[in-house]
Amino acid sequence: MQPSPEQSPHHAYPDHWEADVVLRDGGTARIRPITTDDAERLVSFYEQVSDESKYYRFFAPYPRLSDRDVYRFTHHDYVDRVGLAVTVGGEFIATVRYDRIDERGRPASAPADEAEVAFLVQDAHQGRGVASALLEHIAAVARERGIRRFAAEVLPANSKMIKVFRDAGYTQQRSFEDGSVHLTLDLEPTAESLAVQRGREQRAEARSVQRLLAPGSVAVIGAGRTPGGVGRTVLRNLLGAGFTGRTYAVNRAFAADQGTIDGVPAHRSIGEIGEPVDLAVVAVPADRVPEAVADCGEHGVQGLVVLSAGYAEWGAEGRGRQRELVRQARSYGMRIIGPNAFGVINNAEAVRLNASLAPEPPAPGRIGLFTQSGAIGIALLSGLYRRGAGLSTFISAGNRADISGNDFLQYWYEDPDTDVVLLYLESLGNPRKFTRLARRTAAVKPVVVVKGARHSGSTPPGHAVPVSRIPDATVSALMRQAGVIRVDTVTEMVDAGLLLAGQPLPAGPRVAILGNSESLGLLTYDACLAEGLRPRPPRDLTTAATPQDFRDALAEALADEGCDSVVVTAIPWVGENGEAESGGGEVLATALHAAAAAGPAKPVAVVHVEIGGLAEALAAATSTVALPRPSAQSSAAATPSRAGAATTTGHDPARTPSAPGTGSGTATAATGAGTDGGSGIRIGRIPAYPAAERAVRALAEAARYAQWRRQAAVPGKVPEFLDDTIDEPGAADLIDTLLGPDPDPRGRPLAHDEARELLGRYGIAVRPTLPAPDPEAAVAAAAQLGYPVALKTTAPHLRHRADLGGVRLDLANEGALRRVYGELTDLLGKPAELQPVVQAMAPRGVDTVVRATIDPAAGAVLSFGLAGAPSELLGDTAHRLIPATDRDAAELIRTIRAAPMLFGWRGAAPVDTAALEELLLRVSRLVDDHPEVVSIALEPVVVATQGLTVLGASVRLSPPPARTDLGPRRLPDY
Repeated sequence: MQPSPEQSPHHAYPDHWEADVVLRDGGTARIRPITTDDAERLVSFYEQVSDESKYYRFFAPYPRLSDRDVYRFTHHDYVDRVGLAVTVGGEFIATVRYDRIDERGRPASAPADEAEVAFLVQDAHQGRGVASALLEHIAAVARERGIRRFAAEVLPANSKMIKVFRDAGYTQQRSFEDGSVHLTLDLEPTAESLAVQRGREQRAEARSVQRLLAPGSVAVIGAGRTPGGVGRTVLRNLLGAGFTGRTYAVNRAFAADQGTIDGVPAHRSIGEIGEPVDLAVVAVPADRVPEAVADCGEHGVQGLVVLSAGYAEWGAEGRGRQRELVRQARSYGMRIIGPNAFGVINNAEAVRLNASLAPEPPAPGRIGLFTQSGAIGIALLSGLYRRGAGLSTFISAGNRADISGNDFLQYWYEDPDTDVVLLYLESLGNPRKFTRLARRTAAVKPVVVVKGARHSGSTPPGHAVPVSRIPDATVSALMRQAGVIRVDTVTEMVDAGLLLAGQPLPAGPRVAILGNSESLGLLTYDACLAEGLRPRPPRDLTTAATPQDFRDALAEALADEGCDSVVVTAIPWVGENGEAESGGGEVLATALHAAAAAGPAKPVAVVHVEIGGLAEALAAATSTVALPRPSAQSSAAATPSRAGAATTTGHDPARTPSAPGTGSGTATAATGAGTDGGSGIRIGRIPAYPAAERAVRALAEAARYAQWRRQAAVPGKVPEFLDDTIDEPGAADLIDTLLGPDPDPRGRPLAHDEARELLGRYGIAVRPTLPAPDPEAAVAAAAQLGYPVALKTTAPHLRHRADLGGVRLDLANEGALRRVYGELTDLLGKPAELQPVVQAMAPRGVDTVVRATIDPAAGAVLSFGLAGAPSELLGDTAHRLIPATDRDAAELIRTIRAAPMLFGWRGAAPVDTAALEELLLRVSRLVDDHPEVVSIALEPVVVATQGLTVLGASVRLSPPPARTDLGPRRLPDY
């Protein structure tokens, strides 16, 4: 049989359809188009499929494939006939195929937009989510080739396949015909199909991380024969942590009769172990890593932690080595932490895994920590260790060639042992996905981020990431929109993490300050004002205050309904003999713990100066001590206790993900709450800080996050009335016409009238302008538009530059227009250079700017600010991700520092902010609906007391960029 014309060479192999995916059980597989070279793989695959599965596929006994079948299933034109395969270790484990058909079910070509689809999955791999992943990818391929519907015939007994179609979330129809179920799926993505896809992604990626963090067995490849070295250090740390699973040492240099190393079985290869190995820690030179990876993959190892260096951080040759490492590991279904990693720690009692080089292992706790830098990881571990904080999990991912912070966000989202997430990031491999995952995670537990390499202008060595054109301030604003607590230093991250892990969230910005130093109280007061909090006047207990005085004062402050949080300031107090005393800090810590545990659930932070042992005593995880009852003055203030008071975290106990201080299992009293029901009080952690500014900054971050949580509980929405005034199909047709059949990949700017027409399809009216190439044309234009008018130059170097004289306003008559026209051309140049236009004057108001851009890293961004040089110089612009909600639009105009100008500054009338919010939503909707619109700038937008006027608009179109965040699930390529 000769290839048909459709198989001609111009239908090249579509390598962009290749993708690595994470399956339901956490393993990986590769999806790729089937080629003519796959005949043997197809036959071998089919031989391993059960007779029952073959019957479900062909509706009859079909023990083997004929030569004609093999030819048909391996020869595709990649347009009307497409086949995809899922491979593990280079061998097929599943296939899917579609054939384009006409309305009568016969083979067809475009413009027919329906295709028949059929799947086949090896029985050994059924239940891993293979068919669901294949459906996502074959549907994306079909949409790319102009196919809008899939038709499938399924036997009623094939309940698994029916469930795959039913659960996909696409609009579908079902009927029963001739003994089979006929299914028709509309391939247009829906909100439900996207939610299903992302839900599966979350479960699969979380499971892939869990397999690395909770292995049943670990092999250290490269454990040396003598003490010392990276591998032997990891082995020692594994044993020192009390890992609950099986441990093996692997080194090809071991003697055949080596027996054991450090008391664990020693082998020369993974294959020699003879038992399943879940996790391999690779600590061998880079040139020996491929051999180790192959050994692991061929013997069923589930994941790798690669500590070896010599990869992308070493330049072009290393980058190639790193890409090959990822390709090799994924071909076996394994995921990688690293290379150049520092290791992983899981403090769960059931695991006790320390597969890292950490010199000071952290205590168990409620904080999850991810870092891309080993050095920063050491510093963070040391800082947390010194301050008594504990970790649930720790990951230092190095070059993060495969597993990244996004994967751990998926895991921590539903991890009941983690209440707070800390991330040190030097790059974002998939910023859109990070923002989406961070927003979801932040809705149930805090996410604190330090972003390194913010201003270097280059990607850190070893990291492959899209290049962003937006400034770091914009990145920070977008993170905060997603609920991320963005801090500048690792010290601030530890400060915030301690407070969030040990204390409940504040209900508001009101802060009580008390202590035995008036000066320290005033410093705290000033710091609160600088951070946007609302402090109450500091309460000075005097230097003669005793620990009991502190306890009574703290109990009163916590019971005060006008207070949302408390900062306690302390210096050594003066004893009866007139000498300074601190009592080692333990007495004061005990008093503060007692008041906090018995009072309402409000956050408490301590600022101390030279009180030895106070921080350590406050950081004590849990203990029970007998204490005297509070004084009569404060006893009433001590109730209701934290044990019975509702916290302000908004945590729903019925939900799987845990909120701050609400962890399960063997957790410590993370919120510092509750009594033991006996004679003592259960004491929790209270964070202590050596400076007022650090304590207040951490408290302010918690207050801002708590406010975001309360607002996020009721998400914003796009007002329904917009749909009645938006012509989405008309805009799409206009965009297709403007781009043409062969669009320039660099895009094209729209002319003024073209931009006006496109914006008009979304209800955005741009005030018309008329060209004025000479004075007579200017006078005629003014007569048509009506006086008063404005005369503007539209030359790029003078546009919107009133300060250079390129804009003249309020020209009331012909004489004024002619005079100004002459002045303009005399001052700035000939009319042909200036390109002057005439425009009718708009009502007076505040000049603003609305912009929308597509950033290759961050995605679509909506921006707002006031027009003019001061706003540009000060960077006073607010940003939100698109699509924007009504809440986003309201926040955009209220978060700029010049916002008072819109709300009646110095007696001026407030402008129509409702009209401005509607304009922002219309721009957001236009960019979200049409990815070809890569930039919009409306400048100026004059907002009056009633309504607004768009005086200038520029729009740029381009072929739509790839939206990997909306496509089928796939791991990033490095």
